[in-house]
Amino acid sequence: MTRHARHGALALLGAALLGTSGCSTLGSTIDTLNPFSKTAPKVKPAELVPLQGGATLQGLWQASVGGAGEFAFTPAVVGASVYAAAQDGTLARFDDGRQVWRVNAGRPLSGGVGAGDKLVVVGTPKGEVLAFNAADGSPAWQARASSEILAAPAVAGDLVAVRSGDARIFGFDPADGKRRWVYQRGTPALALRSNVGVTLTGRALYAGFPGGKLVAIALNNGAAQWEATVALPRGTTELERIADVASDPVVAGNTVCAVAYQGRVACFDADNGRQQWARDVSSIAGLDIGNRYLYVSDDKGAVHAFDRNSGASLWKQDKLFMRGTTRPLAVGHRVAIADFQGVVHLLSDEDGSFVARSTTDGSAIVAAPRSLGAAGFVVQTKNGALHALSPR
Repeated sequence: MTRHARHGALALLGAALLGTSGCSTLGSTIDTLNPFSKTAPKVKPAELVPLQGGATLQGLWQASVGGAGEFAFTPAVVGASVYAAAQDGTLARFDDGRQVWRVNAGRPLSGGVGAGDKLVVVGTPKGEVLAFNAADGSPAWQARASSEILAAPAVAGDLVAVRSGDARIFGFDPADGKRRWVYQRGTPALALRSNVGVTLTGRALYAGFPGGKLVAIALNNGAAQWEATVALPRGTTELERIADVASDPVVAGNTVCAVAYQGRVACFDADNGRQQWARDVSSIAGLDIGNRYLYVSDDKGAVHAFDRNSGASLWKQDKLFMRGTTRPLAVGHRVAIADFQGVVHLLSDEDGSFVARSTTDGSAIVAAPRSLGAAGFVVQTKNGALHALSPR
């Protein structure tokens, strides 16, 4: 099989990445991104040019939870509380940087953190769903999905949604963990193995799938409300025809947007799936929507800005070439993005120029930065460092 490699901190497309969707083991299921690969990069990443003046990224607080290993752990933010987990089973809550509690789940974790006002939920490589009380970290309930859990669960309203590595989505009752429904669909022979999750809103659950599909799923019974095409597979080989939505959809108002690897970024009406616009771009990191623009990190590290209403291309920042950029995060009139060396970059939303930069612990940041509201945002590194930052 032909090997296509991105920088080791972001992805590895090749034998360690691809598998058959009909199997159920880690090595041969939906085998895909390895964000912590030790394989040497095939292409030299861009060197960072020193910044001259401008804005700053102020450190609000720092903490540590433990390493991520081969997984990508995304922290969860609820108000002033940040919940974070590590591969060794550590789960902790920090309020404005102060540790409130720290527990160990008693088994390795793999699926990041989902949290609501009362509940914190994580997943394991064996498909176990573990829920804890947000107030003190005490165990609440356990449930099970069908395979390893790579994505952070979604917790909102009266539903806990968990996506397993075989692309099934499970809806659980937050009170006792009882399974309410399962959504599943067919997948192509080859697909990306990634920590793609779901986006849970008051109207529906939105999820992207291998083959470039975006689906709106009913909260009460797990039935598909509508299905839309983000990208169509193209090419003559199975490798060329991978067109997976490998990152979470983003909802803003009545619009839901998603982006596919070797495909497009596209926005749809959140109620009926009618396409509003689409543009060619390939991404596995994902996108975010700000007040005016939509931002996408492409699979070569560049950051693109599009008009959120029309899809018109506004600017492209390509000075982060092959630096394994994360999903962007709109922060006021700025855009935050992190890379494989643990560097956090702040871009101007007007033209994509660099306005500030901050270093963390030097290990890769793979998980998406999480908003802290007006205070700023938080990132989690591969080595388990949490850094809360604020643009100034």
